[in-house]
Amino acid sequence: MNKLFSRLSIKEQTLFIKRLSFLIRAGMPILESLRLLRSSRSKGKTKIFDQIIKDVENGQSLAASMGKFSYIFGDFAINIIRVGESAGILEKNLSYLADELKKKQELRRKVISSLIYPCFIVVATFGIVMLLLTFVFPKVLPVFSSLKVSLPWPTKAVIFFSGIAINYGFYILAGVAAVAVIFWLLSKKSETVKLIIHRLILRLPLIGKMSQSYQLSNFFRTFGLLLKSGVTVSSSVLIVAESVSNLVYKIEFQKLSKNMAKGKKISFELNKKTHLFPEIAVQMISTGEYSGNLSETLLYLAELYENEVEELTKNLSSAIEPALMVFMGLLVGFIAISIIMPIYQITQNLSI
Repeated sequence: MNKLFSRLSIKEQTLFIKRLSFLIRAGMPILESLRLLRSSRSKGKTKIFDQIIKDVENGQSLAASMGKFSYIFGDFAINIIRVGESAGILEKNLSYLADELKKKQELRRKVISSLIYPCFIVVATFGIVMLLLTFVFPKVLPVFSSLKVSLPWPTKAVIFFSGIAINYGFYILAGVAAVAVIFWLLSKKSETVKLIIHRLILRLPLIGKMSQSYQLSNFFRTFGLLLKSGVTVSSSVLIVAESVSNLVYKIEFQKLSKNMAKGKKISFELNKKTHLFPEIAVQMISTGEYSGNLSETLLYLAELYENEVEELTKNLSSAIEPALMVFMGLLVGFIAISIIMPIYQITQNLSI
């Protein structure tokens, strides 16, 4: 099956899990529930459900059949379902899972939406500047040349950059696009390049803090839900490591899982990396370990960092947008002044 055309979005996965939980709670058998849910899918996606239905008909568990599509559902969802089946609480775990997927979707949407407008402003600014340099300014330049006056330095600077934009603009854009594509491919293929990028993101002002809070909220919520569902500590951390998007945290979680298997405490290990795991989180986890209420502590921390992400997205917009507007105004204003200054000098000479 082609993986590219058989993907399910997080929204589609959430709806599927939520509806399956509702049908099972209503007393409908799993097989009949799957058949009912299959009927509303597109042709490409019904193949996924056909395979799951076929496996369940042949006596396989729901988790085992969905495990063949781990690239769609992920190890986290499959393990939650496996524990639910073995413990006889499948409907409850499906409900937990649907809520978790919905929260992840909302969190991701907030982060992306906070970055859209600043990116639009940057693109619009450079688009306007290129338009002025390649179309507007060259129309005015012959007037200055014909009068043979000494031009001010802002005008000379704009003439220089206008010449570059007209003569080499296409090659510069093509080069930037080629570098961006190569860099993107390297980030997909090379773990070293990806690690460098992810480290850089965590060190950026505002964006780095937001990325850290986003990773921590996902880690704590997923970890807490796995523990609540009966998955062991070391296995939970390993599942979380496979589901996080930042490679820096993925490596740390993989190390953490190995140390958990040796009997070491989570708080002790996290305390070694205070730049990745804030002190307040480590202290609360330590309290949860001693009180035997670690899963609830982790879920509380997840809520805490989700709220922090929401606040940071608001602050990011309010901090970046004015700065970008000022930058845009200065850039466009500089070009406008470079045109106005020679005209002003010419009118002054004519009046004399």
